[in-house]
Amino acid sequence: MKEGFYEDFVVGEKIRPKVGRTVTETDCIWFSLLTNNANQVHFNAHYIEKSFPEYSGRLLANGFFTLAVVTGLLTTETGAQGVMLALENVSFEKPVFVGDTIYAEGEVIEKRESRSKSGMGIVKIKSRGYNQKGETLVQFVRVFLAKKR
Repeated sequence: MKEGFYEDFVVGEKIRPKVGRTVTETDCIWFSLLTNNANQVHFNAHYIEKSFPEYSGRLLANGFFTLAVVTGLLTTETGAQGVMLALENVSFEKPVFVGDTIYAEGEVIEKRESRSKSGMGIVKIKSRGYNQKGETLVQFVRVFLAKKR
């Protein structure tokens, strides 16, 4: 893992965390409760069986949970010297089910010095979350403010 200072990032650099995260039923229920999300696809298998037979009664992870896991996995490799500014061009490609394992990869696509914050720079990382089959789950660009040394 790098320290995450602005100078550590190189445009074109690939980031691939060594670990993944398997989604549990508890994750789905907990995240729904935490965010007051009452969509039953996250906690009611019977509802899913009746309403979405193609999902075979499997609970779906909330898209924002998936986004958070992918961001967290990448942050383990990019360091903790930054502050999130934005997520751009978020695209959810496939559903995530209990039992799926989420992996992440990223590429530094842009960096520049901050015009308004002295001693800081802005870094953009094109990010992708994928499952154990290699299928893309979510894509986005993470924009954050990174301290300079």
